[in-house]
Amino acid sequence: MIEKPVLDQIGIAVDSLDSGLAIYRLLGIEVDGVEEVADQRVRVAFLPVGDANIELLEPTDDTSPIARHLEKRGPGLHHVCLRVADIRLAMSQLSEKGYRLLSEEPLRGAHDCLVCFVHPKSAAGVLIELSESIASGES
Repeated sequence: MIEKPVLDQIGIAVDSLDSGLAIYRLLGIEVDGVEEVADQRVRVAFLPVGDANIELLEPTDDTSPIARHLEKRGPGLHHVCLRVADIRLAMSQLSEKGYRLLSEEPLRGAHDCLVCFVHPKSAAGVLIELSESIASGES
């Protein structure tokens, strides 16, 4: 059985990190770091809020999944990320129950994690990211 996940972050698609950060800075939330995830063609700003993060996602080119999201839907909520102890177990159990995953194997994500996405059509219209810290699992 899947160990109960915890909220890791909420991903928000933005046209630019600078414009997206403005409201959070006014609220006193500072950037904890910015990272480029080359495989996903995205720059990510991490804003810690309690035990989770707001993750602003800026495309680095027009073929990025975030660029496509912005083109179709505009800026806003992109995904909810749940941290799991064993991503492969979670993927296997979801797949066995008929949930559609966007990859057959975990991918490298920001913060040196393994990630997998559950298609929104399988998850009540929400793109769900599963994330496992490599320190707690495979490297």
